[in-house]
Amino acid sequence: MPVLATTKVNQSNTTVQLRINIWHKKIELIKEGQVLKTFKVAPGAIDTPSPVGIYRIVSKEQGWGKGFGSCWLGLNVPWGQYGIHGTNKPELIGKYVSHGCFRMRNRDIEELYELVPVGTEVIIEGPITGHKDVTYRVLVRGSRGTLVQLVQNRLQAAGLYNGTCNGVFNRNTELAVIKYQKQNQLPVTKQIHYKDLLHMGIIE
Repeated sequence: MPVLATTKVNQSNTTVQLRINIWHKKIELIKEGQVLKTFKVAPGAIDTPSPVGIYRIVSKEQGWGKGFGSCWLGLNVPWGQYGIHGTNKPELIGKYVSHGCFRMRNRDIEELYELVPVGTEVIIEGPITGHKDVTYRVLVRGSRGTLVQLVQNRLQAAGLYNGTCNGVFNRNTELAVIKYQKQNQLPVTKQIHYKDLLHMGIIE
């Protein structure tokens, strides 16, 4: 995959901010609390949801081509490679169709690319499952995503998990889940089901 230009710099103090709303499928460029620009995006599909949370742009690249369009803004999501990029299917903008990234029209991403530096904060708002039509997901070893990260945070707060809250349901997470389920007299499934999410207060 050819890359014509790449920028990877640690610039945490930036004057602009991006806010992505998964429900409304839009991205806003914000400066000092004022929305300067608004663009439509295509978030993740139901089986490949977009991340939710607060991240930063950690890389800027051009020339990926094909399905990634003309520009790429990489995000520091810990459980996978996610970003904001262009597309060769502009007719799908505004629909839940991506593999978790945020697709934009090429002309829009090219404009945004020039306006946001590496280090820009990106706030992604939306359902914790990453898709509006999914209320919860059964989490098993190997699962990844925002929901896993929330579970890890709860387990860590309970003193049961001492690993990194990276959104990856690994063996350490599984062991912590077992401890949590035993402590709270829940069925010991080694997995996180609806009842577990309710008990943890992650969903209502």
